[in-house]
Amino acid sequence: MTDIKRLAEMIKECDNIVFFGGAGVSTESGVKDYRSEDGLYSTVKEYGVPPEQILSRSFFRKSPEVFYDFFRKYFIKEVEPNAAHKALAKLEEKGKLRAIITQNIDNLHQRAGSRNVIELHGNVRQFYCDSCGEFEETQEVIKEITDGDVPICKKCGGVIRPRVVMYQERLHPDVPDKAIGYIAEAEMLIIGGTSLAVDPAASFTRYFQGKYLVILNKSETVRDGGADLVIRDNIGEVFEKVMAEIEG
Repeated sequence: MTDIKRLAEMIKECDNIVFFGGAGVSTESGVKDYRSEDGLYSTVKEYGVPPEQILSRSFFRKSPEVFYDFFRKYFIKEVEPNAAHKALAKLEEKGKLRAIITQNIDNLHQRAGSRNVIELHGNVRQFYCDSCGEFEETQEVIKEITDGDVPICKKCGGVIRPRVVMYQERLHPDVPDKAIGYIAEAEMLIIGGTSLAVDPAASFTRYFQGKYLVILNKSETVRDGGADLVIRDNIGEVFEKVMAEIEG
């Protein structure tokens, strides 16, 4: 039995599946991975500091114009959901997938039709004032960023920020417990497009005690040794083939 057929059979067998995903889920849609070697090199060459520093809370407050210049290049881009996003939405519709837990902030799971999406690091399409907390109209803020401006709150004059978890910040209070709850109760956990190198998010996968653990990632992860199935291929291509098996 091929890995694709085996994964399809596992999915057919289970009705409580949780998907835990990272950047590799969206790179096939054209979302840039600033943590990759090319992204890291380009950032240091252009700005003189690594992306983690630019995306920190202290740097945002000190140099919002540099933050938003970087933000515009890596996060304000028109991209479409790929086969992986669409397959996961379809599995949720079929009653197989209970939740998507994502480290991504690109909103692509929701655009593909998924409803129960737990965003560990927030959403790049939501903005609020860093001073007064007032939420802002998304398209208006994105236009300002695209035009090269730093968006300013009309109510208090504070700098507007994206609703994402920056470096030096904790996850939003209710998010960890919610994510861990789904993972702990899952019959099957699929980890895709992440090397599990970023904590505390990656540590949540340790709460899984279900039947099948599947890893879909091009590089090794710390959970490979305990997985029931490991596939090293493009995640969109894998899901496209798996859905053909399930629906065929």
